[in-house]
Amino acid sequence: MRIFVYEHLCAEAAIRTAAASLATEGWAMLAALLEDFRRLPSVTVETMLGRGVRSAGLAPPHGVVVHMVKEGEEKALFHRLAGAADRTLVVAPEFDDILATRLRWVEDADGLSLNSTPDAVLLAGDKLRLAGGLAERGVPTPATACWPTAASSFPAVCKPRYGTGSQATFLVRDEGELRRAADAAKAEDWAGDLIVQPFIPGEAVSVSFLIGPGRRLAMPAAAQHLSTDGRFRYLGGSLPLDPQRNARATHLAARALDAVEGLAGYVGVDVVLGKAADRDAVIEINPRLTTSYVGLRALARFNLAEALLAVMEGDEPPRWEWRTDQVRFTLTSRDR
Repeated sequence: MRIFVYEHLCAEAAIRTAAASLATEGWAMLAALLEDFRRLPSVTVETMLGRGVRSAGLAPPHGVVVHMVKEGEEKALFHRLAGAADRTLVVAPEFDDILATRLRWVEDADGLSLNSTPDAVLLAGDKLRLAGGLAERGVPTPATACWPTAASSFPAVCKPRYGTGSQATFLVRDEGELRRAADAAKAEDWAGDLIVQPFIPGEAVSVSFLIGPGRRLAMPAAAQHLSTDGRFRYLGGSLPLDPQRNARATHLAARALDAVEGLAGYVGVDVVLGKAADRDAVIEINPRLTTSYVGLRALARFNLAEALLAVMEGDEPPRWEWRTDQVRFTLTSRDR
């Protein structure tokens, strides 16, 4: 079996300075995926890398077939690899329709994807539409409006409608800070729509799922470590949570998944656990692999990539067993 694993920022010819933090997350996920797929018997793993990754001194695991991307040839190379592979796994951000576009490239190449459908990606990646869909289904989520608008309450969060990785995200305490946040987002090269949501106090948690035909498996919830400077930058996480918090987060995240048709493969849901369960809220759905994969693979007593492949193909996954010791992970390492 040939598996093509693609990570967008690592495949770019050069890593843009503005995307450096996202590229660090991208490399952490890509390196973990390549190692896990490489360990499967009778599997050939291929990927494509830009010169920015090579110049940064990063190298994929031994045995992975690497195709170097030349300027202007990303799409053609992607089509060739996706068309020749038995399965393609795409890791990419949702903004600018980057993820949905690459999934359509897989379809155009007559390839088979290990991802959600493009339509599911477009809905989940649109935080304004998603919030409306969640609210219609009675799933607790912050009231969301497009900027410019008056915030329904303060403190509030101003962030991109289609962003990822805490890009151009700001905690604001009044209308003046909200206006300055919008200006700061433009200064950080964010040209897209901004949304405003009331700040939900509590513990930031992510819950990841493997979703395939007739099967949806929840993995242990992970605490998210975010910066405390009002920018919510992702610093890593830790897992597992205690059983009560894990159950609360998983139950709420599963309700959110029901609001989006076509989710498949690895999907993450970000929630906030309040002081009591009636104050919990869903923040967003990530219709793609997230950095939590790095921590989850360390906690799993099985090969997580093998489980993803089995679930997507409708097969029985490996025995679902998890270690109980605490795992902390950052964008570049993990510790037990």
